[in-house]
Amino acid sequence: MPTILRWGPYRAFFYSNEGNEPPHIHVRSADFEAKFWLHDLSVAANASVAANAGFPAHEIVAIVRHLRSHRDFLESKWHEHFGN
Repeated sequence: MPTILRWGPYRAFFYSNEGNEPPHIHVRSADFEAKFWLHDLSVAANASVAANAGFPAHEIVAIVRHLRSHRDFLESKWHEHFGN
């Protein structure tokens, strides 16, 4: 479960056994976790959310905004880690 990015209370990471899925990132803060599709970060915030366990909507929007600004980096790390 490599951590790719940290900011404020958030940690963005991959689960190493999910390389067969499309590129995505998990974000955790305290007891909350959400999964975001990297290819959908350029569209509406709710389109990029694959799963959300606890984050309120306004926080999801802020997380997506931050991930969007690092999308190329995150995607390159995905391909580097999973080799695809």
